[in-house]
Amino acid sequence: MTVYALIAAAIVFGLGALGAGIGNGLIFSKTVEGISRQPELRGTLQTTAFIGVGLVEALPIISLVLAFLFYAKY
Repeated sequence: MTVYALIAAAIVFGLGALGAGIGNGLIFSKTVEGISRQPELRGTLQTTAFIGVGLVEALPIISLVLAFLFYAKY
């Protein structure tokens, strides 16, 4: 059972990190696109992007906790 717990923990953490990477890429690509369309909104868009990145970065932390729980359970 220990091998399956390790595999489950690795899958959970890997998918969480992958999702965060994709989310960060989308946030910053849309921020750059918005700044190129309306440069006067640069400060507002950057603030919103940084808040969004902070929220997206919570996903790997949650997946790390879940990975530890999967591993500790078995």
